[in-house]
Amino acid sequence: MTTHLSNQSKAEQAYAWIREKIRTREYEPGYRLVLSTIADALQVSVVPVREAIRQLEAEGLVTYERNVGARVSTYNQAVYFETMETIAVLEGRATALSAPQLTAEDLNQARRINQQMRDLLNNFDPLEFTHLNKEFHQTLFSKCPNSRLVQLLFDEWENLEYFRVSTFRYVPHRAEQSVEEHDRLVALIEAQAEDFYIESQARNHRLTTATTYRQRLNSENHHEEQGVHND
Repeated sequence: MTTHLSNQSKAEQAYAWIREKIRTREYEPGYRLVLSTIADALQVSVVPVREAIRQLEAEGLVTYERNVGARVSTYNQAVYFETMETIAVLEGRATALSAPQLTAEDLNQARRINQQMRDLLNNFDPLEFTHLNKEFHQTLFSKCPNSRLVQLLFDEWENLEYFRVSTFRYVPHRAEQSVEEHDRLVALIEAQAEDFYIESQARNHRLTTATTYRQRLNSENHHEEQGVHND
């Protein structure tokens, strides 16, 4: 326990601790909150943990599902997927508009970043991979002449930061696919492909990441439901 929590009741401490886990996305939307596990981590009984979860449920941060138990509210999953779709559209167009202005050095820089991402695959660090992924895409749309479009894209990127830590951590196989798609995207730009084709490939690249993550979440939910029925 941290010092600033020492004057709080055990329920208040549990509330603050769980809420912080939700805020930082260590406990992501859909995450199952196991009372005994949390109680062990906090070295308290399950009673204050249950009180904390009830408070979080009242605030809409936690939902209770019959036969499953308490989960971090999945409302934000919808926001995540909406944001990813918006980014896919904006980034696809920004990349296509930027493509004719990119120099050989710009493309070499993109390749260097992508190689760094490839190097991470054997000793995977999802946070560093995500950081490099952002650098890679920013390099490709860096010469977009539509400043309003770029600002909208950055705004959506900022919104995505709330969710982003989860993506490659939970779908690490998508990271390898992503690197290969990056290579193809740079090659298309270098070959001066039609802008509509570059746009569609950049857009679909983002959408595939979102789809892969959605499939993972659906699979987890299915397995947990099966487990409940088999108990």
